[in-house]
Amino acid sequence: MQKLSAKPDKIIMIVGIMGSGKSSVGRSLAKHYGLPFVDSDAEVEKAAGCSVKDFFEMYGEAEFRDCERRVLRRLLNGGACVLSSGGGSYLNAETRALAKEKAITVWLKADAKVLFSRLKGRKRRPNVPGNPDDLKAAIDAWIKLGEPVYAGADVVIQSREENAAATAERVITAIDEMLLK
Repeated sequence: MQKLSAKPDKIIMIVGIMGSGKSSVGRSLAKHYGLPFVDSDAEVEKAAGCSVKDFFEMYGEAEFRDCERRVLRRLLNGGACVLSSGGGSYLNAETRALAKEKAITVWLKADAKVLFSRLKGRKRRPNVPGNPDDLKAAIDAWIKLGEPVYAGADVVIQSREENAAATAERVITAIDEMLLK
């Protein structure tokens, strides 16, 4: 199949559960396409003036999700970039609808084993239990909640135990195939 030589002229929005590789794969994609890389969690931290974890602790998840929705609305109305979205952001119907209109959505689908290996011991992330059994239960709940929604993304790529560049190559191939249809 013929490869595209030009970069997409719209946002490439990476979605998926926390730990699926959105930021690391997103950076590889941005480098490949010569586009800016934007991490929505970092943008929320700038807007809030504190870390995501601190925001959760001070104001709760509902306030965080509202701030995240507003930040993503601004970002999705901006120029072409590779956008790594927060793990739960795509579950918001407004964000999802805007993303479908303004972006190529890419779901990095990771199984529970991959997510567990990436999240265990991560203290900076909100809602990540320190107890391994609690973490496994949380991951199972996130998968059950998120997969039916993430499945509506334009591109679905299995996130494996491989380096980000290898996953990004599979994303690039899938985007090329989608755009050439």
